[in-house]
Amino acid sequence: MRDKTQANSAAPGDRLIRAGAIVFFVGAVATLVTVAPFLLGTTPFPTFMFGLSMLMGVGFLVAGAGVFRSIAVGRRQARQAAAR
Repeated sequence: MRDKTQANSAAPGDRLIRAGAIVFFVGAVATLVTVAPFLLGTTPFPTFMFGLSMLMGVGFLVAGAGVFRSIAVGRRQARQAAAR
């Protein structure tokens, strides 16, 4: 049974996943806003869009690191429970 402090706090992996999702979402929205005028034919292709796409990639990597951290924590807890 978890106490209240554990129940209210997110696991480190969960925080990484949430942060990565936010960064990815910001990058995706910024990319769409940047590309929309190009697709409508009103502006030339924005070269800095590649940087925005990289922002999405960074968010994806951070979220992936959170997933792997959650897996590692789960395995560690399972080993500790099996050792008891």
